[in-house]
Amino acid sequence: MFSTTTFRTLQFTRTLRLGLAAAAAVALTGLAGCANNDASNMPGMDHGSSSSAPAAPSSSAAAPTASGTPAAGPHNNADVMFATMMIPHHQQAIEMSDMILAKDGIDPAVTELARQIKDAQAPEITQMSGWLAGWGANPSPSVSGMDHGGGMMDPADMEALEKASGAEAAKLFLTGMVKHHQGAIAMAQTEVSGGQNPEAKKLAQAIITSQQAEIEKMNTLIARL
Repeated sequence: MFSTTTFRTLQFTRTLRLGLAAAAAVALTGLAGCANNDASNMPGMDHGSSSSAPAAPSSSAAAPTASGTPAAGPHNNADVMFATMMIPHHQQAIEMSDMILAKDGIDPAVTELARQIKDAQAPEITQMSGWLAGWGANPSPSVSGMDHGGGMMDPADMEALEKASGAEAAKLFLTGMVKHHQGAIAMAQTEVSGGQNPEAKKLAQAIITSQQAEIEKMNTLIARL
């Protein structure tokens, strides 16, 4: 029998797969006047094939939604793909952080970092969901092909983290999050180089800066465990 976390992680991965057609349609069919701005080279991702569904609109004229506000200015496929991929990526980082925060006997520096990651990434999920809604994309995207690319933890990794305690749990969290952050940075770099929307590019650069600093901090913590 799977534990609760294994079941939840398997269900999360299965849900990601169900969203392939919708995500591919938004990301790969092309926006009006932006056909050359393709985001299909997102690191660690298999975006599947294109479909005949209409692309996202080329402006953010939609009204704000309950999940956030649309990003001002024009956008392209890279912007849509960035938000679509980064949301489930952030969701898993928060799940990992919650696991550590629920444990006793964890180094305070590690729990502080977990809280910092959760506090930073939860509002970003809301922000990016609002952008997608404003762009006419799925505001709660589930993307297939992501699987465990982009630094994503697989069910076995999540199971091990849930069962571990003390220094072992801290080390699993830190080593897993370093890879997770590296994947996020690669995705953000693709947005910086290929995106069009100023707000999306600004967030991508902020992710690069903050998560690189966190990687350095995590590597220091790993060395002392």
